[in-house]
Amino acid sequence: MTKPALNPVHVIGGGLAGSEAAWQIARAGVPVVVHEMRPERGTEAHLTDGLAELVCSNSFRSDDAANNAVGLLHEEMRRLGSLIMAAGDAHRLPAGGALAVDRVGFSEAVTAKLAAEPLVEIERAEVAGLPPEDWDSVIVATGPLTSPALAEAVRALTGTDDLAFFDAIAPIVTKESIDFETAWFQSRYDKVGPGGDGADYINCPLDQDQYEAFIAALLESEKTEFHDWETATPYFEGCLPIEVMAERGLDTPRYGPMKPVGLTDPRTGRRPHAVVQLRQDNALGTLYNMVGFQTKLKYGEQTRIFRAIPGLERAEFARLGGLHRNTFINSPKLLDATLRLEALPRLRFAGQITGVEGYVESAAIGLIAGRFAAAERLGRETVAPPPTTAHGALLNHITGGHLPGARIEPGPRSFQPMNVNFGLFPPMTTPEGKRIKRKERKPALSARALSDLDAWMTQTARAAE
Repeated sequence: MTKPALNPVHVIGGGLAGSEAAWQIARAGVPVVVHEMRPERGTEAHLTDGLAELVCSNSFRSDDAANNAVGLLHEEMRRLGSLIMAAGDAHRLPAGGALAVDRVGFSEAVTAKLAAEPLVEIERAEVAGLPPEDWDSVIVATGPLTSPALAEAVRALTGTDDLAFFDAIAPIVTKESIDFETAWFQSRYDKVGPGGDGADYINCPLDQDQYEAFIAALLESEKTEFHDWETATPYFEGCLPIEVMAERGLDTPRYGPMKPVGLTDPRTGRRPHAVVQLRQDNALGTLYNMVGFQTKLKYGEQTRIFRAIPGLERAEFARLGGLHRNTFINSPKLLDATLRLEALPRLRFAGQITGVEGYVESAAIGLIAGRFAAAERLGRETVAPPPTTAHGALLNHITGGHLPGARIEPGPRSFQPMNVNFGLFPPMTTPEGKRIKRKERKPALSARALSDLDAWMTQTARAAE
């Protein structure tokens, strides 16, 4: 007897979260329609109409699964059959211990995979407002640049204002324009990462006088002006513009992206006072982005000030930095434990709009939302990953489990965007009930997470039989 055809799940947004959600739904045997408004309607940050376009950095950050929470999230996603991680691994670039990707090849790979999947349909049109009522299962994965019409519809539906923050983009420089009489290749502490050789970053050194002159120029520079309605919007602390760091104190950038630790200037044999690092941005190795140099400087100021950095005097910019406003919903108040909007349960939310920050975190929430939606469509129980896993810890964060009373009435600033970190994981003790030694804590949390993830995967696989 032929089984009745399943109604499709609709995914609004073709970014990392939407692409991952669609892949997981299709892999479960459920049809899915991806609604991507580009190129019919562009955004302030996207340059192409490709799915999963990386609009800011090209780094997925640390790939160390034993000692770093985002590296652990990478490994969990690989075990869960992530499309985003498969494409990232296939288009990996040298980046020390980090996973950086060729942004063009990565996006093309994700787009091609979804276009070739028989259960996936891609529609290029904006969903302006709430989805039609006959779409009985929808994942809203519109990211930080949600179209105004849809954002306003959600705001009107929930009766609460979206929270928002600003996110900034770093400039990209052509390699051939960098002066290697001054700059040199080296990773911090010569660390060798996947696809790298311990010399994966270009380093531009500054002595104390050069550094202080650079900071002074940042403080005196012309910045992008905000609209009146934007003035109260905070920055995401993990992606501060370089000039905002400078405003916080002379040495703030030197303890951040300009820190010189683990680096030796081959011309002097000594550690520089400060350093600007550039990371490979494409597979050809012709483009490098300025690490941690997100900025809201006006374009003319960027070229003037950044060309004062030793080694970048003749820099040619393939892309200058910029600033865009990101929006996210008050997820602990609005979403249930399976990411459904309590005011309209046929809508699920995924990705940055839920209040996670970072490419990988956004894709991970897309992965979970896709699995929830597929299980629901197939009449199966939606079982959340354990909170001891990286996926479960993130889910717990955005659905309110991290805040006492958050499900009742979280304050306007009680919920903020968050990268995955071990502080979101339940604490762990030895079998004797003692605290684990600090140097052993992260590997122990990671080992527990992967063990619990494997058990959860086995449980959900049996439920599907």
